[in-house]
Amino acid sequence: MSTKQTSILLWTLSVVLMGALAVYQRTTGPTYPVRGKVLLKGETYKYKLLRTHDTGADAPFEMNVPDGITGIFRYKRYKSHDEWATIALHPENGVIKALIPNQPAAGKVEYQIALLDGETSYTLSDEPVVIRFKGSVPAYVLIPHIFFMFFAMVFSIRTGLEAIFLRRKTYLFTSITLLLFVFGGMLLGPIVQKYAFDAYWTGWPWGHDLTDNKTLAAFIFWFIAWLVLRKNHENRTWPLVATAVMLAVYLIPHSVLGSEIDHTKDQNQAKPHIESQE
Repeated sequence: MSTKQTSILLWTLSVVLMGALAVYQRTTGPTYPVRGKVLLKGETYKYKLLRTHDTGADAPFEMNVPDGITGIFRYKRYKSHDEWATIALHPENGVIKALIPNQPAAGKVEYQIALLDGETSYTLSDEPVVIRFKGSVPAYVLIPHIFFMFFAMVFSIRTGLEAIFLRRKTYLFTSITLLLFVFGGMLLGPIVQKYAFDAYWTGWPWGHDLTDNKTLAAFIFWFIAWLVLRKNHENRTWPLVATAVMLAVYLIPHSVLGSEIDHTKDQNQAKPHIESQE
């Protein structure tokens, strides 16, 4: 196989691996909705329980149900001493609806919905679902952030493969990876964080936000790799280490241990109440 053919193969592999990692992150993180099916009166009905929503409005739940089905919706603020609030749900035109109360940015609510068919109860989730509210991020910030982070990962994988197989452009690809990561992660990342959670940085040394911390870790290792390769373009160890760190970062589901409000530190706690939603 010629060098050109090998290069094309390595680029293709890099893009495919990045695509697989992107799908993995999207479908495994704590913001991915809980989806399921339930058998009611002999028919199967699908449902979706949201785990992320923009601030400024309650998060909706809607589900088609057959006649004779009602529901119970219970919720409380996550990480709080609140007691559970309970709302009786009654269908309207064959649809059961609930509204998860709006929270400030980084505020979370844990909630659970059960459907009732006479004396039989169908709980839609074994454990309460946690939804986090966030500020809306403008497209002109979010799209470049995603673009740079996507291609930073593509070039990261390609750099590692270059160090293993061809060893001709390792320094060049390392430089491009670092540049893409600086723009996507270190510059645009905090701006996205500010829009979403009203804070530029909540990782080390000021906090424990895992998204910020893994971004910082990846940047440090790629910066070291770049410094080493500036002096020795033949070095293979550091680009491979940096690639391994980047892969590890992307294997951690997005938004795990992210920004959140701890209401247990509040003085005022919500009181329980029972309502009926028609």
